[in-house]
Amino acid sequence: MGAVTSSMAAKFAFFPPNPPSYGVEVVEGKLKLIGVENVKENVEVLKLKTKRGNQVVAAYIKNPTASLTLLYSHGNAADLGQMFELFSELSLHLRVNLIGYDYSGYGRSSGKPSEQNTYSDIEAVYRCLEEKYGVKEQDVILYGQSVGSGPTLELASRLPNLRAVVLHSAIASGLRVMYPNIEKISFVKCPVLVIHGTSDDVVNWSHGKQLFDLCKEKYEPLWIKGGNHCDLELYPQYIKHLRKFVSAIEKSPHLRNGPVPQTEKARSSTDIREPARPSTDQREKSRTSTDQREMPKLSTDKARASVDKRERTRKSVDGTDKPSNSTEQQLLQPEKGRNSIDRFGEMIRSVGFCNIDCFKPTATAK
Repeated sequence: MGAVTSSMAAKFAFFPPNPPSYGVEVVEGKLKLIGVENVKENVEVLKLKTKRGNQVVAAYIKNPTASLTLLYSHGNAADLGQMFELFSELSLHLRVNLIGYDYSGYGRSSGKPSEQNTYSDIEAVYRCLEEKYGVKEQDVILYGQSVGSGPTLELASRLPNLRAVVLHSAIASGLRVMYPNIEKISFVKCPVLVIHGTSDDVVNWSHGKQLFDLCKEKYEPLWIKGGNHCDLELYPQYIKHLRKFVSAIEKSPHLRNGPVPQTEKARSSTDIREPARPSTDQREKSRTSTDQREMPKLSTDKARASVDKRERTRKSVDGTDKPSNSTEQQLLQPEKGRNSIDRFGEMIRSVGFCNIDCFKPTATAK
């Protein structure tokens, strides 16, 4: 019965792009990403062997100003090629080294997707950071998006000196995805930032809320009003809040061993049910000219409308509705008419598609 359940879960949980969006070739003695634009000299492409015998493709982006390294586990229905430009922008704007990778069976990584394979995948990437680049555990931030929250929390629960964790549209638990994240979050000893859209109809907002409540060292969460499952990067508060988090972590080396500074301290109650205080969303509405220069405005892609339409047809992972409390419903209403959105740098348009259909069953699933 256990094997049947695991097999069924795999059909729902993993949905790698087919065909892959990129290739890998040896050019002048080095591995290169083929079919991916703007791959600069500060990028090293790697093939890493896992303990389960697979080879995963990873890309390490070096930022000469960085003191921290971000290990990014991407969401479903995406691969390294689709995520690369976002990775480059995050490395630049957060001033971090960044390593992203494809799970077994994704992109040009060998093997088949499975829960256990993702654990060995991220372990191989982390081991590479230590052995090849000399990165110390206390200088690593683990970032897990959607399905990527599974391997992220598995590794984070075993690293007592980890610097920080970011959970982006994360999964708490559920039949379709067998990651028992809700059981592991309490073992994470470092500061955790939770980012989730209040209108996420793929992984309901309640998943992010459960994980936040169980964090031992909470950082002020970011609940993006009106945000869905795969469009959070398009909201201006996303990069601003993330940059504030990384800056706080960088400036406070011992943050993981003590309380979060008062200015960043997470509210003690359930956060968004509290009476109105100037929220992150509200503060973002009055952006300074400096921010505008750093992150120029671009109109939302026309494709976004069709993406959101398809997203709205998706049911949440756990089938729950949005919060029933009337005060919550009022506070969680989507923001009114956004004619344009701030986008940091020239962020990839394809990032909006990174998690579409991420719990869609295969044609043979019953």
